[in-house]
Amino acid sequence: MDVSGTRKAGTNKRSRKKDNPEQLGHAIRRRRKAMGMTMVQVAEETELTPGFISQVERGISTPSLSSLLSIAASLQTTVEQLLSVDEEFREYIHKDNRHTYALGVNGRLYEKLGPGFSGALCYPSIIHRPPGHVSEKMCHEGEVFCYLISGQLEYHLGDAVHIMSPGDTVHHDCSKPHYSIVLSDEEAVELWVSTMPMKSASH
Repeated sequence: MDVSGTRKAGTNKRSRKKDNPEQLGHAIRRRRKAMGMTMVQVAEETELTPGFISQVERGISTPSLSSLLSIAASLQTTVEQLLSVDEEFREYIHKDNRHTYALGVNGRLYEKLGPGFSGALCYPSIIHRPPGHVSEKMCHEGEVFCYLISGQLEYHLGDAVHIMSPGDTVHHDCSKPHYSIVLSDEEAVELWVSTMPMKSASH
């Protein structure tokens, strides 16, 4: 089964295919070995732990989109290549023609809204998360913006906790520790814009 599942934006999300974390892990391991890098080196480049990289490669843990972007950048590849989904730059995307993919077996779905051109510095997407989902705790370089479209989130940012309802936003430096929990009984739909990892340019 392919790691990714693509659909038209107007189709039923409940019928979408779920990904295979082991295939994603194998793709990351193959690329890392092809680059001649150790898990420790990838961990240092991505500001993740070697233990987490190991869990991802074994299919035990599934990285968040932000972490996957960092892993792909450290391996001088792209998320699309690791997930075997179409990779193309389109300045205009009709709402019914968005590329989508799943991460994790718990129903997270990502709708690609970009990038529109090579060298773009931001990565916009719409993320669908199931009730009760707890995101990975993160602390890394860059910045992120989130607009909550529907559902309710408990957003932890440093020592602060924000209860987000539809229409609320958060915009912060990613070096501040952060994670979120879906509080609502229905899925949370979130518009995210994050900066693209640029570390691969120095490798």
